Amino acid sequence: MEPKQAQRIQTSVLNASERKLLIWLAERQPRWMTSDMLTFIGTFGAAIVGAGFMLSDLNINWLWLSALGLLVNWYGDSLDGTLARVRGTQRPLYGYYLDHTIDCVNESLMFIGAGLSNLVRLDFTLFAYILYLFLTINVSINAHLKGEFRLTYAKMGPTEFRLFMVIAICIIMFVKPLQTFSCSTCIIGRPVALHTLDFVCLAIILILGIIYVSTIISDARKYARIDPPKKPKK
Repeated sequence: MEPKQAQRIQTSVLNASERKLLIWLAERQPRWMTSDMLTFIGTFGAAIVGAGFMLSDLNINWLWLSALGLLVNWYGDSLDGTLARVRGTQRPLYGYYLDHTIDCVNESLMFIGAGLSNLVRLDFTLFAYILYLFLTINVSINAHLKGEFRLTYAKMGPTEFRLFMVIAICIIMFVKPLQTFSCSTCIIGRPVALHTLDFVCLAIILILGIIYVSTIISDARKYARIDPPKKPKK
């Protein structure tokens, strides 16, 4: 029996253009290319992102490697499912399990790799990664309970996030004062020095936090209507 697939909800800003590009790319992949290979190409791209950040301690120009890694990660991570759909080779259970398990690994490589550099605080990147995992868990719960697999929030999805990071890297690389910018402040009574990418990470944390809280409130209200309180039995 073919397993029922959750409905994919993709409403990001770049969705329409990206879908056309991915189909175009999928139709031109060599026959030996498989969805599994693309999934692991995405992981390789995530490792490049993390490596670029860590190597930036030696030379700031290594950040360009992180920008390239984001492109490689997008190519593999976004194209694997499209290739399967274009070729009619979908494996709903295996594909779902592998893709979203590897996604968590990919994000850990990028967030932790960035945090291990001198450009952004590790505690900030770990907090952002935790919020990402919270959203991932919520997506999986909704896919199970109501058959909806939401890929975007507030018109933002993984592709927009990657593009945001590429833009941030480009700005830092072209605006030299931002590379050495630093300011001191106190967080929970402890003095800390903040750099340019720390503020970028704080913005990501704020956005993810708002999205997560608003999503939880909205979903809880919907489930409360579907499953209203019951009177206790006498």
